[in-house]
Amino acid sequence: MRSASRRSNRRSRATPALPAYITRKIPFVEYLGEEGLTRIEQQADRLLQEVGLEFREDPEALRIWNQAGADVKGTRVRLPAGMARKLCETVPASFIQRARNPERSVEIGGSHAVFAPIYGAPFVRCLEKGRRYGSFEDFEKLARIVSMLPSLHHMGLVICEPCDIPVNKRHLDMLYTHMRYADKPFLGAITEKSRAEDSVAMARILFGADFVRDNCVIMGNVNTNSPLLIDKVVTEAIQVYCGAGQGIVVAPFILGGAMGPVTTAASIAQALAEAMACGAFSQLVCPGAPFVMGNFLSSMSLKSGAPTFGMPEPVASNYIIGQLARRLGVPLRCGGSLTASKLPDAQALAESADSMHSTVMGGANFVLHSAGWLEGGLVTGFEKLVIDADRLGAYHKLLAGIDIDDNALGVDAYGDVEPAGHFLGSAHTMQNYETAYYDAVLSDSESFEQWTERGGKDCAQRAFERWNDLLRDYVAPPIDEAVDEALKAYVERKKADMPDAWY
Repeated sequence: MRSASRRSNRRSRATPALPAYITRKIPFVEYLGEEGLTRIEQQADRLLQEVGLEFREDPEALRIWNQAGADVKGTRVRLPAGMARKLCETVPASFIQRARNPERSVEIGGSHAVFAPIYGAPFVRCLEKGRRYGSFEDFEKLARIVSMLPSLHHMGLVICEPCDIPVNKRHLDMLYTHMRYADKPFLGAITEKSRAEDSVAMARILFGADFVRDNCVIMGNVNTNSPLLIDKVVTEAIQVYCGAGQGIVVAPFILGGAMGPVTTAASIAQALAEAMACGAFSQLVCPGAPFVMGNFLSSMSLKSGAPTFGMPEPVASNYIIGQLARRLGVPLRCGGSLTASKLPDAQALAESADSMHSTVMGGANFVLHSAGWLEGGLVTGFEKLVIDADRLGAYHKLLAGIDIDDNALGVDAYGDVEPAGHFLGSAHTMQNYETAYYDAVLSDSESFEQWTERGGKDCAQRAFERWNDLLRDYVAPPIDEAVDEALKAYVERKKADMPDAWY
């Protein structure tokens, strides 16, 4: 009976009442001075004006640039001085992405931070089954877990790749899962134009066409093909999502020394140029459409060529790109709890902590890969997901700052406690103990004897129990039956209209 009570208490502690997103009340880290920021911006402008970017495989994108007055020669697009920055002036500095549960809508930009889980891993890992290709069963479990973690504000989309579903159809199942079995905001598909169109069409079914016309309810997340190549996956996604008044997140993915120069400042300037060009293009498609400037800079091992995470160079880039985004006046996306480790071990802890801390303190507004990332993004870890989420909850406290009113300063506390006394049973302590400190669910702070009595479990073992508890406690949010039937009918019709494709 006692163990059941402990388990119940643990579950209640595991789901604290947290806001739908974070509103920051502390300053941003200002890593670089005015001279350094200006030089990076000048280099980005030079790349846009003199070198230009390749816009390939999308004649419509070239037509849009040409009509806007860009210098278009073949597939190379060069932007006149100041053009990109001028166009980015209509990007909303902050916007709301609506969730089907209004209480879970999020504000992206300004002083706000929104956390989303890992995106795009083809493999999964857990203590029970080890490393394996992701399946739809894995995907459904992960979606339910994410829906229950209050420190993850957003579902993302591809929490893992459901590799047992054909490539050309899996986006339909993933979208339906997010729409039906969670009520947080989510992303749409981008890998092919028709899949982006399916995403917007299903969003219209879920929210209603009139509501979608006037509100951002879905976003696409795309990467430029660095260096300085914007392919049709990006431009078509921008046209589909922004053309429907929805949002787009564009993140240059630069591996220093491979997709960008080996020096950090040069890679940051290249990332800024690529992102500004995409932000400008989004506003040519639809002025005022939500755009989030992404940043994913990684160092690499110059011995093996493998990406490295949590290293000082990408940490610095998180701070600097935050400054540049604020100067440009656009929301920012950065990577989150990143690691090259294969397991949720000490390496994963160190690399993820440094990466996530700099992401948050640098001012990222939308953080993809906040939880669950292993093996350079190849693996979604079930245990890593809930371990990371536990730490994300601490950022609600950290970014809120501290109060300095009479209660916070303990003005009355000293009336109860004499010098050399203690505060454990004082009125002030009893009044504040439930909210005074962040209670990390997965951290064990008991004595060695208590820890041993409870099985001597390490953090990964406790995390395994945690995500299984969450799945046992999961209850699907309600949905209008007619909407649900319409979504299922759309998915079934689209699947029936095309043969399976596995690549």
